[in-house]
Amino acid sequence: MLKWLPPYRVELELYGEELGDYIRGPGYGWLISERFAEAFRAEGLTGLEGFHPVEVLRVRCMRKRPRQPLTVPRYYVVWPCFGRGAVDPVLNRVRIRKTPTCTECRSAGIDAIHGFVLEPGTWGGEDIFRPRGMQGDIVVSERFKNFVEQHGLTNMVLTPTEQFVWDPSNLGPAPLPTA
Repeated sequence: MLKWLPPYRVELELYGEELGDYIRGPGYGWLISERFAEAFRAEGLTGLEGFHPVEVLRVRCMRKRPRQPLTVPRYYVVWPCFGRGAVDPVLNRVRIRKTPTCTECRSAGIDAIHGFVLEPGTWGGEDIFRPRGMQGDIVVSERFKNFVEQHGLTNMVLTPTEQFVWDPSNLGPAPLPTA
């Protein structure tokens, strides 16, 4: 996947009443509002890189909305870091095609996820990161969850890792390891 390079310009689609504090961007990028960025920095949270200003060229309203002026916040592009935290190869409920051969990335093609946990001792304390073994997903700390709630940040759904489900082929959970 190619990295998004400057100039950072976007056209946004609005499906609700107002734009959120978080918008999934191209590739691994996120767009975060100025309010989110300032609070993140002020509280000393970790795991986001970038913080480059984004120019919003246009906002397309995808549903009819009242004729009130739309407030477009200033956005920044950020990228969640690749963390040292690794998905536990024994305790996770992830269906994989074959056993990973690379101990660093721990990735071998995921078919379904029915909850996962991190291997003890691998997490480096980042508040937001992409874990080894599931680089396409984002894990956040309890501190980040509290930060989102405290600041009322919008357009974000946080799911405990043990309850996270992604199973497009309805394969069901991976079998539990046998003793």
